[in-house]
Amino acid sequence: MESVDGKMKDISALLVAATVWAYWTRVGVMSYRLRRRTRRLAGVVPQQRLEQGMWLVWVPLVALWMGLPLLAALRDNAPWAVPAFAQEPPVLWLRWLAAGAAVVCLALTLRCWSRMGAAWTMAVTPDRKTELITDGPFARVRHPIYGYSLMLMACSVVVVATLPMLVVGLVHLGLMIVKARNEERHLLAVHGEAYARYVERTGRFMPRLGAPRE
Repeated sequence: MESVDGKMKDISALLVAATVWAYWTRVGVMSYRLRRRTRRLAGVVPQQRLEQGMWLVWVPLVALWMGLPLLAALRDNAPWAVPAFAQEPPVLWLRWLAAGAAVVCLALTLRCWSRMGAAWTMAVTPDRKTELITDGPFARVRHPIYGYSLMLMACSVVVVATLPMLVVGLVHLGLMIVKARNEERHLLAVHGEAYARYVERTGRFMPRLGAPRE
């Protein structure tokens, strides 16, 4: 923790803040490109009632996720600042390790987005049959992007180490589980037996041990 112009500046929190901002900026760019390519809001704005309700929580959650690491880096007052216990070894070293892991999560997510290409959407599109991708990062995990998002959030919670960030992390976990299950229901309805076989050999957010291979 360093003092800059009278304000506390935590470099590891700034690194996480930059990573989270890069993540959601990329999502925004992909959403814009999807809107321009299709000339429709489908896939960008939720059409299902469930996902519309989730967005009422999701939008402020993303804003908090982007804002809380910055507050932790630049503020020196509770509840926003990094707690004193997290500024000393060994917790300080753990926070730096988590900050590095956050950057790795972003890099791995970029790989997933690249593999999805034009098949990527923000929301379920009931009237569109999307490609079923089962190779590359998706060979053993059905939702690797969500898995890396959960890991990125976990890294954020460790680095920021405040109660507001922990609450955001728990809400994020719940949303990811609900969204993944909703997408699985949609994909099963669209792709039928092919998706059912895919589910049998993959894990939801991480590889499943002992799963049969194709």
